[in-house]
Amino acid sequence: MARRVLILVEGYSMDTARLYIQAAQRLGVHPIVVSADPIQCDLATEGIEAIRIDTKDLAALIGECSRLGTTYDIAGITSAEESLYATVGKLCRYFDLPGPNPASIEQCCDKFAQRQLLAQAGVSVPAYRLAANAADVESAAMEIGLPVILKPAVGTCSIGVRLCRDDDELAEHTTYLLGGKHIWWSSPRMLVEEFVQGPQYTAQIMGNKVIGITAAEFGPPPHFVYREFAFPALLTDDRHEHIADISLSCLRALDLGWGPTNIELRWTKRGPVVIEVNPRLAGSPDPQLVQLAYGVDLVAEHIKLVIGDEWNLRKRQSQTAAVRFLVPDRDGILDWIDGHSRAAAIAGVAEVKLYVKPKTPIIRKGDYRDTIAHVIAASHRLAQTEAILQRAVDLIDWSITRFPNFVE
Repeated sequence: MARRVLILVEGYSMDTARLYIQAAQRLGVHPIVVSADPIQCDLATEGIEAIRIDTKDLAALIGECSRLGTTYDIAGITSAEESLYATVGKLCRYFDLPGPNPASIEQCCDKFAQRQLLAQAGVSVPAYRLAANAADVESAAMEIGLPVILKPAVGTCSIGVRLCRDDDELAEHTTYLLGGKHIWWSSPRMLVEEFVQGPQYTAQIMGNKVIGITAAEFGPPPHFVYREFAFPALLTDDRHEHIADISLSCLRALDLGWGPTNIELRWTKRGPVVIEVNPRLAGSPDPQLVQLAYGVDLVAEHIKLVIGDEWNLRKRQSQTAAVRFLVPDRDGILDWIDGHSRAAAIAGVAEVKLYVKPKTPIIRKGDYRDTIAHVIAASHRLAQTEAILQRAVDLIDWSITRFPNFVE
């Protein structure tokens, strides 16, 4: 009998990709990664079967999967990458495997199309305009009123997203996006949006079931770099129900509901306002928080769906889990980072993970890539979890030497 395999398309987000690889192995399915650069992802050096291929080339992927199908029993195909999730849907349809609707994924990944569909369905979203050039940006900001959010119409992880509080910041960020420094996934199109204020939440969804809601906190503006997640969020029953209801309305409006989705919202004076719908599982460490809090392994349950097995989303325990991200306050060379071993030894700390090594250049970009480490903790109460996190974070210290010729 041929060996059952799970094909994982690409591994840019290696923390999340590793969760899929490990979960597949636990489920008795052999993972094979197809990647544009498996060496960069450290897959080949870790003994994980990896195949180099242009993952943007659908025909090449079909050919490679067909070749693998002559040796293996392909149980399923998936990806941890939003930019390739529509491609995964097309592969699944070609090989008659369970998978997402590629058309729904593509329209959801276009933030302008997403905004239009949500607004047409009566879902509350920020005021928005589409812009293709500097004149469009300026005109849209005048209509909406400063401050505004200026961001690419296609993209993830807050890359290229900035709060523009005045005309100078707006012009500066427009120049950055259009001046060749930002890498565009498609033709340059920008969204100018109302800056909606209020506590941030993320609804974690599998299929049509809201598993739970995460509370999120950002670092200081003008960027949107996450500093902390806590799961489940401390919400009244009414607010929880309201967020769950609007989240399911988003699924209907965008024709989603197969597999994982995460929906980012802010609670405002006018109730929940949807900031973004992401048609995929939230990246690491969100799945770890859900597993620590509820005992539900969202990655494994997603793989079960992908390979046609029956999933189980039943809550098995009740704790509160949280993660704190460590973010440097300057650019330069990381001389040293210490204290992580002592932090990991604290009771209640589930993980301390360093993203960088000493002598690494630190160049902040104003998005998720600015973080250099995280600490995860869990306990039966949020206040206790927060106290554990603080104790652990206080033990971790580092030194960064500014680059030569730095001018304050």
